[in-house]
Amino acid sequence: MAHKVLIVDDAAFMRMMIKDILTKNGFDVVGEANDGAQAVEKYEELSPDLVTMDITMPEMDGITSLKEIKKIDPNAKVIMCSAMGQQAMVIDAIQAGAKDFIVKPFQADRVLEAIKKTLG
Repeated sequence: MAHKVLIVDDAAFMRMMIKDILTKNGFDVVGEANDGAQAVEKYEELSPDLVTMDITMPEMDGITSLKEIKKIDPNAKVIMCSAMGQQAMVIDAIQAGAKDFIVKPFQADRVLEAIKKTLG
């Protein structure tokens, strides 16, 4: 059975890019969210195997959202997505429980490597 993935990014184009990489490689994209608050709701609703989470978003940022998801499910597998030059945020995200991070612009092989590593 395909792994279920929730994609969280405030940019529709970025969600589309990740979705394209994942669906071409046999993953089931079960939902998308455009901010951290929506991500928490969708996580509870969909129980995905994995979440890709943008760091910088309106409403609720990715790190806050990650912490909320971890309260719901301590075993949640979340991979953070960040633009170049956000190293400090990436460290915060890993400390908050993120399993890995991928840097924008996305490279398909790096995205897949991070996801396969995270899912085991």
